[in-house]
Amino acid sequence: MQMNHDITIQDVFHRFLPQYCETHNFSPQQQLTALCISKCHTLEMGANLSECENCHKKYIHYNSCKNRHCPMCQGMEVDEWIDKQQENVLDVPYFHTVFTVPEELYSLIYSNQKLLYDALYHAAHQTMEELSADSKHLGARIGYICVLHTWGSRMNYHPHLHTIVLGGGLDAANKWKDKGKKFFFPVKVMSAVFKKYYLRELKQFWEDKKLEYHGTAAHLKNHYEFKALLNSLYDKNWVVYNG
Repeated sequence: MQMNHDITIQDVFHRFLPQYCETHNFSPQQQLTALCISKCHTLEMGANLSECENCHKKYIHYNSCKNRHCPMCQGMEVDEWIDKQQENVLDVPYFHTVFTVPEELYSLIYSNQKLLYDALYHAAHQTMEELSADSKHLGARIGYICVLHTWGSRMNYHPHLHTIVLGGGLDAANKWKDKGKKFFFPVKVMSAVFKKYYLRELKQFWEDKKLEYHGTAAHLKNHYEFKALLNSLYDKNWVVYNG
C-alpha cells in the first residue's frame, strides 16, 4: 500500500475539525485561525483569473487566508522576515540556543498564554544579560534574536524559545570581545539561571492572582497543589541546549 506523504494541516482540519469541535471549546482567535486554515487557497477565499497572452489559457489562483498561523501561505512572509534579519547579521559566529520548560508547566502555560509566553522571553533575556556581563563567561554586551515556537515536530504542544546568539559582544570600553568559535555559556549554568528567572515571574503572577486555570490545569487553583508544583519545578533540572 502506497502512503500519501503530502497530507496537509488543511486536510486534517477538513476531515476531523467538525467532530473535534463537538467535544472541545475554542477561543475566538482559535476559531478564526482554524477557519482561515480550512479555507485557505479555496474558492471560499475568492480567486483571481489570469490568462496567457500567447495561448490564451486561463488560470485560476485562489486567494490565501494570510493568517499568521497558516502553514500554507506564510512562506513569503517568512522569507521576508529572514531577509530583514540578514541586514543585522555580522560576519562573526552565531550560536543556536533553545530554552525549554518542563512539561508539567504546559497546561498552565496554555491557560495563560500571553503572560507565560512573555515570561519565556523575559527569563531568556535576563539569563543572557546576566551571564554575558560576567567576565567569567564573556564580560560583554551581546545581541540575540528570540523566536517563540509553541509546537513540537510531532505537532504536540511544546512551548519553547529558539535563540540566535551573537558569538561575542562589546565590553565596557566598547571593544569587541569573543571566545572564538566556542559557545561561551555553559548550558547547565544557563538552565539553572533560566529556571530561576522564569519561576520568579511565575510565582509573582501566582501571588498577584493573575493566573487562570483551565482544563487539566484546573487543580492548580488549590493553593497546596500549586505550591507542590512550584516545589517540584525548583527541584527539577531544566533543559537549555545549544546546537
